[in-house]
Amino acid sequence: MATKPPTGDPVQDAPQVEAVQHAAAGLPAVAHSLRVAQQQMGVRRTAQTLLKVNQKDGFDCPGCAWPEGDKRHTAEFCENGAKAVAEEATLRRVTPDFFAAHPVADLATRSGYWLGQQGRITQPMYLPEGADRYEAVTWERAFRIIAEELTALGSPDEALFYTSGRTSNEAAFLLQLFAREFGTNNLPDCSNMCHESSGSALTETIGIGKGSVSLEDLHHADLIIVAGQNPGTNHPRMLSALEEAKAAGAKIISVNPLPEAGMERFKNPQTARGMIRGAALNDLFLQIRIGGDQALFRLLNKLILDTEGAVDTDFVAQHTHGYEDFAEAARAADWAQTLTATGLDRADIEEALAMVLASERTIVCWAMGLTQHKHSVPTIREVVNFLLLRGNIGRPGAGVCPVRGHSNVQGDRTMGIFERPSAAFLDALDREFAITSPRHHGYDVVRSIQALRDGEAKVFFAMGGNFVAATPDTTVTEAAMRRARLTVHVSTKLNRSHAVTGTRALILPTLGRTDKDVQAGQKQFVTVEDSMGLVHSSRGNLTPASPHLLSEPAIVARLARAVLGPASTTPWEEFEKDYGTIRDRISRVVPGFEDFNARVARPGGFALPHAPRDERRFPTATGKANFTAAPVEFPELPEGRLLLQTLRSHDQYNTTIYGLDDRYRGIKGGRRIVMVNPEDARALGLADGSYTDLVSEWKDGAERRAPGFRVVHYPTARGCAAAYYPETNVLVPLDATADTSNTPASKSVVIRFEKA
Repeated sequence: MATKPPTGDPVQDAPQVEAVQHAAAGLPAVAHSLRVAQQQMGVRRTAQTLLKVNQKDGFDCPGCAWPEGDKRHTAEFCENGAKAVAEEATLRRVTPDFFAAHPVADLATRSGYWLGQQGRITQPMYLPEGADRYEAVTWERAFRIIAEELTALGSPDEALFYTSGRTSNEAAFLLQLFAREFGTNNLPDCSNMCHESSGSALTETIGIGKGSVSLEDLHHADLIIVAGQNPGTNHPRMLSALEEAKAAGAKIISVNPLPEAGMERFKNPQTARGMIRGAALNDLFLQIRIGGDQALFRLLNKLILDTEGAVDTDFVAQHTHGYEDFAEAARAADWAQTLTATGLDRADIEEALAMVLASERTIVCWAMGLTQHKHSVPTIREVVNFLLLRGNIGRPGAGVCPVRGHSNVQGDRTMGIFERPSAAFLDALDREFAITSPRHHGYDVVRSIQALRDGEAKVFFAMGGNFVAATPDTTVTEAAMRRARLTVHVSTKLNRSHAVTGTRALILPTLGRTDKDVQAGQKQFVTVEDSMGLVHSSRGNLTPASPHLLSEPAIVARLARAVLGPASTTPWEEFEKDYGTIRDRISRVVPGFEDFNARVARPGGFALPHAPRDERRFPTATGKANFTAAPVEFPELPEGRLLLQTLRSHDQYNTTIYGLDDRYRGIKGGRRIVMVNPEDARALGLADGSYTDLVSEWKDGAERRAPGFRVVHYPTARGCAAAYYPETNVLVPLDATADTSNTPASKSVVIRFEKA
């Protein structure tokens, strides 16, 4: 049977610390998945849902964006995918009676874990001006409230329309269409906080801001470099692809400040042999200092240039631009500087070089460990340089592989959720709908917070997500949000953002991925795009948590009708009734989606075109793949300070906290911990098990403090520390962002320790 939610918040700063694990998945993952699923859904509902996850006739997992192969397992999900499904398909309910019993001030004292455990929201809820708690409201009244605020604005640019990566293609397309018909490009999204650096670097260098590889490419690579990524927790199904690559003879190099169990050994729960023995994945672990990746790849590039016959000169001559300037910069790379920046031994780098030179087909995968630093964009450009040198883009078994986090974050961007859209996209949108979209750029996430803080934005509308908990500089962000006239959240469950409101606030409950979607008597489906550019359908199979829920496309369509009124000629009502009509319009606006409805009806969907991968054609400003030559950067620490990276535990997905354990790292029953290398801890006088405040240092001189963290001696790279977000987002300065992409620099925060 499903269990009731916790009534009290468990203590989170007194965890038990056990031995670090050296293998991921296996029987413990299966047992934990089933236990969580049963607690949330009960036995029957667990079978009803989990057997449909990631199936061709089922629904897309609301977790990560890792793709599925053509042949699917019966259980085509990982442990964290099962947790994500269980949280959404839970039998627990948050009714108006719950809100009557819990004032907003009470909700604001609760942890994200407690809020998420309460269950699915069943009715639209409204917080009037001056009220202390939410009250039930009709959908009609909710849309009138939003329309009142939006139409009263002095400018459309005083409104912000945020999108989470869970949003479907259809809903995302409608939201950006509504925002632009309303008159703004203020379309911040969660990509601004994660892979914006990847998109910026890749668009400049290869002409498209997406990865260039498929699952088949991974299976046929000679060498896979996994940099700044922890697949065992964040993308567990990726481990199956790495296992298959290893079986075919691939070598794997892991580049990360922390050793991660999933990269050491993967116990595949799909096979008896996998469950018992597992497969070793790492051939070489480079335990790099935080922020040293650009220096590492720059030196590798120098060493490739210095090796006779190592450069693919035909590819470079035919397909690239800027080689001479790049080569001059690379040849100036310095061993001493690189060893300082990376903390690596010379022998380790030379071993990595030997593996690189032995490989004819190389893939580099990366995630937030590369994208959330001041110098992230130059770092990823250097990765591209590394691949271009040996012709490793545009041929089978080779390429760039930025691994996206949320299940449709890439699709939302493809659909036009972007504050800086191309003129070509806006021209196509305007032709199709006979509107005039604004051409000036809008606000990204960081700029949106600044606009709220400075009174330049007054209405905040979020399609999913947990904006307050996901963003940096928590104190500043929450104060900024409270300055809004109206905050609106389209949500399935409670989160911190519902407790940090503007003068007025609305919670609009929506269908989840697992829910049946019936409009005008007809079953509907939505579509998503995975991390490798494959587009496919998603169909829920459960009776919705409440008859009062609306789908995301229906919410946007009704909102647009309420705000734009009869002056809009866009067929919003038609879009709500039949999502196929939305896809027809997408097919005429977004390149690669021609004949959308027919192609997505095929089992497994279809792949979007990718010119560098498909044709070795690079649609950049030069018409070729661009080498770049940025100066090498890396963080330099003052005496007595460490460099903090914020990261997830194994019991969370983004800001959703499933539990209080981090099984692979040996942490149990708490989240307020900081992992410090034992040698650094001794030098700083930090005893294992002692308590400390974390204080970040930034050039503005403001104090940012995260109090009461338990010190855990852990084998991190020297000079580095790690702690979980969102608890440590308070330490990340709002203005500390990546050059070019403006992504928060959450992986390189200078901190000092003070007695708790």
